[in-house]
Amino acid sequence: MSDHATDNDSGDGGASPPPSAVYFDGLSNRRHVVSLAFNDGLEIHEDDGTLARWSYADIRRVDSPAGILRVTCLAAPALARLEIRDAGAAEHMTSRCPKMDENLADRRGIAAIIAWSLAAAISIIAVVLWGVPLAADRLTPLVPQSLERRLGDVADSQVKTVFGGKVCDHAPGQAAFTKLVNAVRESAGLDTSVQSAVMSNPIPNAFALPGGKVYVFDGLLAKADNADEIAGILAHELGHLSHRDSTRNLIYNGGTSFLVGLLFGDVIGSGALIFASRSLLTASYSREAEQNADTFSSM
Repeated sequence: MSDHATDNDSGDGGASPPPSAVYFDGLSNRRHVVSLAFNDGLEIHEDDGTLARWSYADIRRVDSPAGILRVTCLAAPALARLEIRDAGAAEHMTSRCPKMDENLADRRGIAAIIAWSLAAAISIIAVVLWGVPLAADRLTPLVPQSLERRLGDVADSQVKTVFGGKVCDHAPGQAAFTKLVNAVRESAGLDTSVQSAVMSNPIPNAFALPGGKVYVFDGLLAKADNADEIAGILAHELGHLSHRDSTRNLIYNGGTSFLVGLLFGDVIGSGALIFASRSLLTASYSREAEQNADTFSSM
């Protein structure tokens, strides 16, 4: 005889029907509304047919919302699921399945997962703080000049897009600025591949791009008291070019962003590409790089 989890007498003296549940066979997406019979094993019935028989020893609990007991069977297809919403049937099922919670992580397992996650996070942070800067220092000299110039061209187009792309073309002013740039470049021992231009922007700033291009904003020229101050700023930026600080900064920021992206689930590294591109426009060099540029400008 079948043993039903909700066997009790109804008001008219008849037995209540077998408990109902929802069954997915794991082979299709069809939803079966079934009845359950607790015999030597669990029997799953639909209408007058038996869809499955599960051994109690093979039944395992899987994640489910509150108020629903969701189980699977080791001998059934991997995606087969049974959902029981009746509290009495769920309690009856639990009492008959001695290994129902065997595949759930216990406290020790959860602690191990947390420990490994923390270890992975600490490892990534350590690589960001020490490994990436070391790698950037080692890789920068290996970057071909041709690739560095292409990176500079890409950055140049982004600079012109961000800042409006208006380069000052006043002939007398441009001639004087070119003369000053050439004098600083020659004294620094750099070749003629170095390019520089004045961009119309009120921000008092100057920056160097990979490949040998330096931009000075006219806001900086307006604040300078004399040509010597402009020459000192140009010499400082040429120092960054000489030491390839922009390329080193690009490698460092790109690698850091990629690792941080992995930590937070950006497995394709799209954030690294965006972050590295922006780093060309908002370069913030290390204290050592700034000191080296200052030393270069004073030579």
